[in-house]
Amino acid sequence: MAKDIILTGDRPTGNLHIGHYVGSLKNRVVLQNTGKYDPYIMIADTQALTDNARNPEKIRNSLIEVALDYLAVGLDPEKSTIFVQSQIPALFELTSDYADLVTLARLERNPTVKAEIKQKGFGDSIPVGFLTYPISQAADITAFKANLVPVGDDQEPMLEQTREIVRTFNRTYGVDVLVEPKGYFPPKGQGRLPGLDGNAKMSKSLGNCIYLSDDAETVKKKVMSMYTDPNHIHVEDPGQIEGNVVFTYLDVFDPDKETVAQLKEDYQKGGLGDVKIKRYLNKVLEAELAPIRERREKYAQNIDAVYDMLIAGSKKANEVANQTLDEVRDAIGFNYFKNRG
Repeated sequence: MAKDIILTGDRPTGNLHIGHYVGSLKNRVVLQNTGKYDPYIMIADTQALTDNARNPEKIRNSLIEVALDYLAVGLDPEKSTIFVQSQIPALFELTSDYADLVTLARLERNPTVKAEIKQKGFGDSIPVGFLTYPISQAADITAFKANLVPVGDDQEPMLEQTREIVRTFNRTYGVDVLVEPKGYFPPKGQGRLPGLDGNAKMSKSLGNCIYLSDDAETVKKKVMSMYTDPNHIHVEDPGQIEGNVVFTYLDVFDPDKETVAQLKEDYQKGGLGDVKIKRYLNKVLEAELAPIRERREKYAQNIDAVYDMLIAGSKKANEVANQTLDEVRDAIGFNYFKNRG
């Protein structure tokens, strides 16, 4: 029985944080270890260039950091193909082929793109590559014929755009070459972590993250600075749970739900201080992050081996993407010289 194919990845614009871990990385490892899937994990450097073209050093410097984060959380190159997007030329041609099937108006309606354009403050200076990156994502997914894409819940509009491209291509050229993907989402309520400052989203650009590479002391300092209830001034004061980042994180990371429920009750009644719950959260986070940190340090001692992993993964990914590109060329009728010597 053929395995389901997974395609997912991250932009190398800095180290990955626990929001990435909760939103997607953890699910990838679970899926990988079932043995039921054939995962392709992409470091999306070409996509990162869409809004970092004038700062390519940021991307180059982040490539190995992201690869180390992958290995640290448990992604295994023996079970998952880990590759670099820019090293797969077929993706660029597929993007070009698909671009002719998508209107500008459709791209501008994509709610994920609209939200990111606003967040990045492009105004009227939107790079063409950024506006069209949903097409590039469709190329990434369809090149490997992925039918399952582990993503955060804010990425569903991107998947829908890919499905539209797949349907349009197959209908236009009369062959079922491309495969429609489905999303694989984290448990409800765990798809996105708020930032340490209470901002709705943990983001590298906002500087409100706990990184997977942070040492124990840094994690502790960040936890102790977290946003709670600004009106909870004295220990005896009743506190609010809603919007309190510490309790949001406990809901996600602490497997002891009975203890969390009791802490919430005590906090709401009054008599439980912020320092105490932050110390408890730090203990919970350390239980999760310490093994990840240790594995990362081990892999960081042999960077050459990490590069070798990326080279091998990119070679395999190239072979698969080229096969899909050949089928796409056949469908369009561009393989003029095939079988002509």
